[in-house]
Amino acid sequence: MAEHRQAQISSRKQPQQARSIELVESVLDAAIQVLTAEGAQRFTMARVAERAGVSVGSLYQYFPNKASILFRLQSDEWKRTTDMLRGILEQQDTPPLERLRTAVHAFIRSECEEANVRTALDDTAPLYRGAPEAHEALKAGAAVMHAFMCEALPESNDDQRALAIRLIESTIWSVGESYSETPREPAEIIKFADAMADMFCAYLVQINARARA
Repeated sequence: MAEHRQAQISSRKQPQQARSIELVESVLDAAIQVLTAEGAQRFTMARVAERAGVSVGSLYQYFPNKASILFRLQSDEWKRTTDMLRGILEQQDTPPLERLRTAVHAFIRSECEEANVRTALDDTAPLYRGAPEAHEALKAGAAVMHAFMCEALPESNDDQRALAIRLIESTIWSVGESYSETPREPAEIIKFADAMADMFCAYLVQINARARA
């Protein structure tokens, strides 16, 4: 079962030459356009090929089916988010709570900017949820959060840090998703992100105070 699922979402091969790299990039751009314009239910290999201006056979050289294209889009989005958060949370010359505040603002802003694509990808999640590749793609983000919590909660134990990570991640993902479903003005986004950051920072301050006590 696991091998079958992995084959369904893995790319057939990685492009090596400039021409093939451009082809894959055009396919992924076209896939985003089809996904946002027509939704997950009408997303097909044929529509992506038509939008990209290539043959369906060219798609099959790199992607075995639509699930593999969608997973590539999702894993790329996960990587961008992880890289963004890593760049903020690993700035050790900045106090942890200030880093957390900056990360919350960056995350909420990105959720609002990419709401259409993210919502469409969420609809396709059952195609790859639980697959080994999905777990691997999320490991990097987990490592970033764990390292940050070791700094932010130096006197807490691993269980307390794990709970803090789970609470913050589940809250920011679910609330960020629902909040970004409605178009927002920049000032409104800043105000909302500030309130969320206040809540998270107060929570970590309370944990540290309890640990010292």
